[in-house]
Amino acid sequence: MPRLSRRTALKSSAGLLAGAAPAAAVPARPSVKGRPGGMKFSEIILPGERDRMRLLKQVGVNYAIGSVTGHLARLPRTQYLDALARFQQDLRAHGLGLAGVESHPVPAEKIKLGLAGRDEELENYVVCIKALAELGVKMICYNFMAGVNWYRTRTDFPERGGALASEFDSAAAEREGVTEFGEVTEEQMWDHLTYFLKAIIPVAEKAGVGMALHPDDPPLPKLRGLARIVTSAANYRRIFEIMPSPVNGVTYCQANFVAMGEDVYQVAKEFLDKKKVFFVHFRDIEGASLGQPARRFRETFHDNGPTDMVEMLKIYAEAGFQGPIRPDHAPTLEGETNDRPGYAMKGKIFAFGYMRGILHALNLPSE
Repeated sequence: MPRLSRRTALKSSAGLLAGAAPAAAVPARPSVKGRPGGMKFSEIILPGERDRMRLLKQVGVNYAIGSVTGHLARLPRTQYLDALARFQQDLRAHGLGLAGVESHPVPAEKIKLGLAGRDEELENYVVCIKALAELGVKMICYNFMAGVNWYRTRTDFPERGGALASEFDSAAAEREGVTEFGEVTEEQMWDHLTYFLKAIIPVAEKAGVGMALHPDDPPLPKLRGLARIVTSAANYRRIFEIMPSPVNGVTYCQANFVAMGEDVYQVAKEFLDKKKVFFVHFRDIEGASLGQPARRFRETFHDNGPTDMVEMLKIYAEAGFQGPIRPDHAPTLEGETNDRPGYAMKGKIFAFGYMRGILHALNLPSE
């Protein structure tokens, strides 16, 4: 089968339009609706975001990824199960399944920084894993970015047509100086992550919940005094060895592996072959190069970056990946406020259509 890319797809479409056969002579595309085993299109949703729930269902998305940290942070752990069950019921009422939760289900900053009170956070975490398992929710996307979460130095970089994208510039970040947490070393971060894994992975394995570790974003060795360790494929391999388990896995956030300087295609194949990919963030960036971490990069539209996104979807499908996939960090478009950079909805809707079109062109299933 010839390789399908953006350019070849566009040329093929143009050729069909230029010399179109009568409608009766054009074969219908085989329907992929209802084919089992496809990737689960999903999007992040907060409890109570019913307008977003309706919108996602309208554009053919069937799964939600719950962002529940802030909600559960206000509750005692004895109420986690009821709160998560109500959220799940609300999603179901809008035709959406809950495919997982993202950015830790409960607060975990003391765990990541090794501060007093981390054992209390770990106890909350254990209760939440068990509650999610009881509800049939089998994936937690978490990160180990201590002190500073995903970080950008600009959120109004002009993308195509004046859409607003985010940018990271390490020089600008350095000018911001060290955070309130001071210097945290690489050795300390490995100690903190090991402590977390040894406490949580056995619980998750017993519950059958996949722990999908998200890369550091940006994946630099240090950011504003804080060491970062989830920054390479080699470090992921080390993490797998710290706690060997079928539930110790990855959120394969494509653009972060690009920013690491990794071969995004080969690492995906490796981790998929090892059954370590539980969740995919489908996104792209400009400014990275193979073999070295990017020190300055910007987000792109999903069809406007250097990564062969058709090839990425083929890799997931051919590996039999059946987990949730969501487009991440879309630009903010005309008519939208930029108060949630990367998480406005028009760019996500565009991305879902782009992804669905690729899968339909390849006759590959999605759910």
